[in-house]
Parts: sequence; C-alpha cells; structure tokens
Amino acid sequence: MSGTVEAKLAALGIVLPVAAAPVANYVPSVTSGNLLWISGQISVVNGKFLAGKLGGEADIEAGRAAARQCAINLISQIKAALGDLDRVKRVVKLVGFVNAAPDFTDVPKVVNGASDLFVEVFGDAGRHARSAVGVASLPFDVSVEVEAVIEFA
Repeated sequence: MSGTVEAKLAALGIVLPVAAAPVANYVPSVTSGNLLWISGQISVVNGKFLAGKLGGEADIEAGRAAARQCAINLISQIKAALGDLDRVKRVVKLVGFVNAAPDFTDVPKVVNGASDLFVEVFGDAGRHARSAVGVASLPFDVSVEVEAVIEFA
C-alpha cells in the first residue's frame, strides 16, 4: 500500500524537512544495485544545529534527540532519492558518530535515538546492523552525525 511509511511518520507527528544539499564536495546519496548509500546527516533542524559535546555541554537525552533528528534527516534523503518511502525493503546499516568527551562511554545509548526511530517508522525492516563511534569533533560542533545504507525495491 503506497503511503504506509508516510502515514506512520504523520502518526508520529514527524514532518520531513527538505533534504539538505551537500556543504562540500560530495553527493547526498549514491545508488548501487538495489542499495542506497546516504552521506552522513548531521543533527540540524530548521537551520539550528543541535550542538555540544556529549559528556560536556550535552547529556544523553540531548544526544538521543540529536540522533533522532539525524534519522529524520536521513529519511528525507531516502525520500529525495527514491521518491517513495514504501520502496524501502530494509535498513541495512547505520553508522553513528557522536561528538564525545574522551571519557564519555555511552555512545551506543546516544545513537539509539536514530536506531529507535528507524524501527518505529519501518518496523522490522528498520532493524539494522550498526556502528556507534565517539569522535573528537563533528562539523559545526553538532552532537551527532549518522549515515545509512538502505536496500530498496
């Protein structure tokens, strides 16, 4: 049924932003076979960066919210690339990068903000392999960046 994923987003109160244009020398996504590789999406909403270092200025809940926003931005890129979110067969993998203080070890809890949304929106097809990595910094001092690999029909 066409529009199933969009209906789920609406039920969750999520309005997808316009897919962000690249800010450097890369493309937003690349298709290879039936896989869609999406460039990292940062934690930005309505032009406002969800910023701060985890274990410093930002706590786990702020980090989870930033990761969730990354997932929303990824879904916008999926829609821009495929035209129809119901074409998603499987979220194959997410890679989450967390702007973390050296002693911050709860990186996986932060990236769960993105993972949880993909499962909420795509159900079992949203369950994925994942890497969650703490890094010294991210562009614009954002808290989180997430990239994805999507299988589509």
